[in-house]
Amino acid sequence: MRREYLAGVSAFAAVANHKSFTGAAAQLGLSPSAVSHAVRELESRLGLRLLNRTTRSVALTEVGESYLARVAPALDQLAAAADGLDELHNRPAGRLRINLSRPAFWAVLAPRVAAFRREHPQVELELVIDDELADIVARGCDAGIRLGETLQQDMVAVPVSVPLELVVCASPEYFSRHPQPLHPTDLQQHSCLGFRYPGSGALYCWELEHNGQQIRYEPDGAITVNDGVILRHFAKAGMGLACIMSDIVRDDLADGSLIRVLKDWCPPFQGYFLYYSSNRHVPAKLRALIDYLKV
Repeated sequence: MRREYLAGVSAFAAVANHKSFTGAAAQLGLSPSAVSHAVRELESRLGLRLLNRTTRSVALTEVGESYLARVAPALDQLAAAADGLDELHNRPAGRLRINLSRPAFWAVLAPRVAAFRREHPQVELELVIDDELADIVARGCDAGIRLGETLQQDMVAVPVSVPLELVVCASPEYFSRHPQPLHPTDLQQHSCLGFRYPGSGALYCWELEHNGQQIRYEPDGAITVNDGVILRHFAKAGMGLACIMSDIVRDDLADGSLIRVLKDWCPPFQGYFLYYSSNRHVPAKLRALIDYLKV
């Protein structure tokens, strides 16, 4: 790769991955205008149009797709070489981009990120909060954190939480007005709070199981939210039953501000995993985070 092309190639690859000059600029630590200029310079040198631009979108041309496929391996090798310099000094350092959902942040990173930064002050964390199931390679991220059941098989996955459970619960005040359900069929007599996935917009159906019997219940309550913390708030306020992950309401169950029901119908499942591409070199900065978070 010619040296004078390198800045433009890096900018082009970032724009292609993010499908956005703004997103590429954030990744590279540059202004959007600087990224745009670097890409135009590259196109001028090559005599080719690599990107189609409109006021609302950016897309690769056919030539751009071919060029990206050719230069991406070289960029990966350069990144690995830079990471390797840190390893030679045995010093985790540099920017680490982690893609994770909001629930994963609160469950895994929020309790531990400050202590990790104190232990590794040379590691700069950039957290990309993304409630869709993102392609971390395409988004230019070093790793992601998601529930184990959602991960692709070509990823290396490290457990960073204990197994979780779904918890059906409500406040003592709610149960002062309504009998506790003893079987999932009793849920039809209750106000059940709904949860809508932020990424897909699909309504979550409660997945209950006991002795091999599976029951899916679609809540039809008056309140539906797309955030687990807000769902917890409405449950504590006595607005109805919630089906929510155990890590979000652990303290509320312990202090009695929420009461759990139908426990036998909520078996444990895999918790959160930190994951990264199996084809990716693991730099010292990522290894440090893995060692700190793994359980």
